[in-house]
Amino acid sequence: MTDRAITDRDFLDGLFRTAIAAAHPSSCLPPHLPPPPTSGRLIVLAAGKAAGAMTEVAEQHYLGRGKFPVERLTGVAVARHGYGRPSQKIEMIEAGHPVPDAAGLAAAQKALALADQATADDLVLVLLSGGASANWIAPVEGLSFADKQAVTRALLRSGANIGEINTLRKHLSRIKGGRLARHAQPARVLTLAISDVPGDEPAVIGSGPTVPDPSTLADARAIVQRHRLALPEAATRALSDERNESPKPGDPAFAHSDYKLIARPADAFRAVESSAQKAGYETVMLGDRVEGEARIVAAEHAARALALQKAGRRAVILSGGELTVTIRGQGRGGPNQEYALALAMALHGAPGIAALAGDTDGTDGGAGSADDPAGARIDQTTLERARLLGLDPAHFLSDNDSTGFFTRIGDLIETGPTCTNVNDFRAIVVDSP
Repeated sequence: MTDRAITDRDFLDGLFRTAIAAAHPSSCLPPHLPPPPTSGRLIVLAAGKAAGAMTEVAEQHYLGRGKFPVERLTGVAVARHGYGRPSQKIEMIEAGHPVPDAAGLAAAQKALALADQATADDLVLVLLSGGASANWIAPVEGLSFADKQAVTRALLRSGANIGEINTLRKHLSRIKGGRLARHAQPARVLTLAISDVPGDEPAVIGSGPTVPDPSTLADARAIVQRHRLALPEAATRALSDERNESPKPGDPAFAHSDYKLIARPADAFRAVESSAQKAGYETVMLGDRVEGEARIVAAEHAARALALQKAGRRAVILSGGELTVTIRGQGRGGPNQEYALALAMALHGAPGIAALAGDTDGTDGGAGSADDPAGARIDQTTLERARLLGLDPAHFLSDNDSTGFFTRIGDLIETGPTCTNVNDFRAIVVDSP
């Protein structure tokens, strides 16, 4: 690897670390934590990839500096396996993601039980982050846990975007789509959320357990048709049962429910833009809500990078959002790794251009393990190094085996759990050849 490639790699890694730090609960959560209730209990219900860190920060705030009586604090937190953090009072559970497991089922049952016990004197503090949809599993009546897992697997293979996936989830759940707020009545509910979805829509983040749901059963059925999903018969029946319609705006369930976004992809990218500009680069922000098939978006971004280079501009192209992969092969990978592989192929080893694509939660696709890679890097040497190893990038791409490709050439990003999640981070450094 050339000295230039090593320099580019270090610079890109630094930008990625900046994005993650800007969205970590230790920095973004404390200013938003509310005063505790004057007489009732503080009930903390946390879910998602940042749930462990959010719970840890909240306990330090209330039990440490705040001196809140420990006997009046209760709750349960659930995060992806490997994303748990030490807790003092609140039960910490690790559960499956993206395919739910029995631990997520138990965590949702405990959260609903605590919400059902809440009184008008209590404050239910919901700490929400991406991944909550998989971690809080409470199937509607008539739908088995195995059915819910089958629905999740079908969605993950379909190429459906996160909004579509969560629309379907919300209409097959007793906790999503505003239903947690309904269980918590008459208590006051405050949700503090870290956004991982394009557009930062509260109804989409974690499948919106405490906010009105604008989507309908008809919308969910249309998604099934659009993606030709083969669902269990029980799921098909549930999507035609009006009892599974989610609560809408104006429902009394939300009379005492408030919601705050405490970290968004845009916040992380502002910190990254500042770092890149201090390093002497122009920043070209393509948006924090880019969606689409990973390999198609990669080809578009490669064309943009080559055009900037031809114009003599020294720049960093930034983009976020959530790309998708329609799985047709048998390999392993994720949207960021597939994007990086397709980007390298589209750039054809162009000198002076390097890139990083990673998920800020620390895992990109994969098999649900905490040590799955976060993404991958590419530079002008990527294709040549692959050629010397006898690797055909096109073969790996057609087999959806981006992890296999980047493992062989040593360009995976492996951060481990970051305990936050503001979705995908992509940066392309464009310099002179």
